[in-house]
Amino acid sequence: MAQALDIDHWNLECEFNNTDHRTDLNGIDRLIVRRGQPFSVSLYLRSGSYQPGVSSLDCVAETDAPIGRYTLTLGHSARIEFILLFNPWCPGDAVYMDNEEKLAEYVLAQDGIIFRGAYKYPIPTPWNFGQFESGILDACLRILDMNPKYLKNPGKDCSGRRNPIYVSRVLSAMVNCNDDKGVLLGKWTGDYEGGVSPMLWRGSVEILRNWHTQACQPVRYGQCWVFAAVACSVSRALGIPCRVVTNYLSAHDTNSNLVIERYVKENGEPIQSKEMIWNYHCWVENWMTRPDLKSDFNGWQAYDPTPQEKSEGVYCCGPIPVRAIKEGELTLKYDAPFVFAEVNADVITFMKKKDGSTSKVSSDALVGQKISTKSVGSDAREDITHLYKYPEGSAEEREAFKKADHQNKLLQQQQNQGLHLNIKVTSDMRKGCDFDVFAVVTNNTQSEKKCRLLFGSCALSYNGFMGGNCGFKDLLNVELSPGGERKVPLRLNYSKYGGQITEDNLIRLAALLLDYTTGDTTLAVRNVVLDNPEIKVRILGEPKKNRKLAAEITLQNPLPEMLENCCFSIEGANLTGGGIITERLGPVGPGEDAKVKVYFTPTHSGLRKLVVDFDSNKLCHVKGYRNVIIGK
Repeated sequence: MAQALDIDHWNLECEFNNTDHRTDLNGIDRLIVRRGQPFSVSLYLRSGSYQPGVSSLDCVAETDAPIGRYTLTLGHSARIEFILLFNPWCPGDAVYMDNEEKLAEYVLAQDGIIFRGAYKYPIPTPWNFGQFESGILDACLRILDMNPKYLKNPGKDCSGRRNPIYVSRVLSAMVNCNDDKGVLLGKWTGDYEGGVSPMLWRGSVEILRNWHTQACQPVRYGQCWVFAAVACSVSRALGIPCRVVTNYLSAHDTNSNLVIERYVKENGEPIQSKEMIWNYHCWVENWMTRPDLKSDFNGWQAYDPTPQEKSEGVYCCGPIPVRAIKEGELTLKYDAPFVFAEVNADVITFMKKKDGSTSKVSSDALVGQKISTKSVGSDAREDITHLYKYPEGSAEEREAFKKADHQNKLLQQQQNQGLHLNIKVTSDMRKGCDFDVFAVVTNNTQSEKKCRLLFGSCALSYNGFMGGNCGFKDLLNVELSPGGERKVPLRLNYSKYGGQITEDNLIRLAALLLDYTTGDTTLAVRNVVLDNPEIKVRILGEPKKNRKLAAEITLQNPLPEMLENCCFSIEGANLTGGGIITERLGPVGPGEDAKVKVYFTPTHSGLRKLVVDFDSNKLCHVKGYRNVIIGK
């Protein structure tokens, strides 16, 4: 019988192993390795205990191993612990990605850009993913251990963790807390009493730490970009390449018919409904193979942790191959019809009349525009719409609709070729200023036209909820000669819209045109986002690792009124020690500068992003950032 080795002590060689496995940003105080790649452990035996041919050391190796915490028993008493992660650098791993630049972006980058704003005006918002900050990996592993599937059957759940498809679906459910002890509680309306406004978060670190240290109580509050960003942090922490995606004019289809039905009153005022077109919506994509499907569907998989509709009885969505959405393959796992509708639903608008009857309104409503993500290696916007859908009206798009058993969009969107209506805006729409927007009516017929034009505006939340009136105009007699054009202005005054708009800075413009001759009605809708002032960040001195550095941060008050309770908050991965620097300052008058100087110490070399947030009583959650290149 073989004699077990008598081990005196051991060395896990954490610095060498973690660096070799690209996990050293997590620290080198414990062993963190990636599957499918060798690592070294040094064993020190007691003198004289080893006998060739008699002593033995048994090792069990498992390919495609589940990720998570492992305990390795050596001899009779030695136990070492290590963490195993997915390995996108390993060709045998399901998350393998053969591109070093993309791996640096989608796995190793701790900060990034999330696009918000509006379809016509995408606004980059900085975000600190912070997946390697202290305690974050432990929080991510705890998310897996708190999921109901693990609590019900730990063995089966842990076995499932070998599969990134399974892990992604678990994360989709666990980043929200609707069915479990998940991370975030969503809130889209009203105040944010008892929590933090979703606008105020600058990164995932504080959210994940709060959840982990406060007995897995849900963190209040999240909205779509926060849910998506936290999911991205967790995916990257576990080793799955991941990116945040923004879909502008995103449809929320509640009855699974792939059609959004909208209603307006006779005066053009919109009627709120459950089926809405969000100004934008964010989700994430994870990179992996799909051995359960055809090889055509390997690559980016969309999954959405924002709780919208239930899937298999739980608020989760995906992962579904992005390619399946483009091809209209709606029978594939998971939740293809819902994601397809988000980017490709048809929109039909009806007018509800006072007598209860309805009539169809001609409208050029769009869905799924400028689908965006951060470019690899830069802060620029990459447009990935072509990955989700074929060009509008193309033969390929028609074929995708047929395959999806979808009604023909071209037939449903018959345009009134006689009169054309659209909305134009100026480039200078800054919060605090008065400005004009325009309804433009063109007569493409050979006869005189007399029309009624109603042109209104209201505050808007990014998820489609409409607020108070920001300005309205009703012209009963708009006369147009053959081929003629009429440009009708609507003045939006800060004194009126300032008290109506939400933190999203969005205003919905709607123009309704009634042709007295034919009775035809045409609706044009456009969402505009108001510019916040720029936050200027000036680095003072040469940035070097482990050396104190100063930054001067300035913002000018653009409003015609005093700002009270002003606060700058600053955060950056490996810049602010995993925490947030908070600087409060006194009242700031109209046109005056709010200015602070902050000090921080970079702990790693390379490119880092300093994320800044400004908050006051009248100017809420203005975000800015500055890339800082740290020398060695």
